[in-house]
Amino acid sequence: MGLGSLFKRGKKQEKQEVTDDCHIDINAENCDGCEKCSIACPNNVLILVDGLSSVRDAQVCKSCKVCMAICPKDCITVN
Repeated sequence: MGLGSLFKRGKKQEKQEVTDDCHIDINAENCDGCEKCSIACPNNVLILVDGLSSVRDAQVCKSCKVCMAICPKDCITVN
């Protein structure tokens, strides 16, 4: 038993809850398929399908809103 175990003894581990409250809306009528959002997304959430941006996996989204900032047509809304 080392000195480090004394410091760990009193700490309680906190549970981290996974929140699925990230919601991404893409206005397909305004999207021209420039692919800037899917390239800029650090988590690979967006992809191009049939020439339009689409959400691959919304649970991976960290709500950084980079896609909203880079979209030239303001098609993307992240809540």
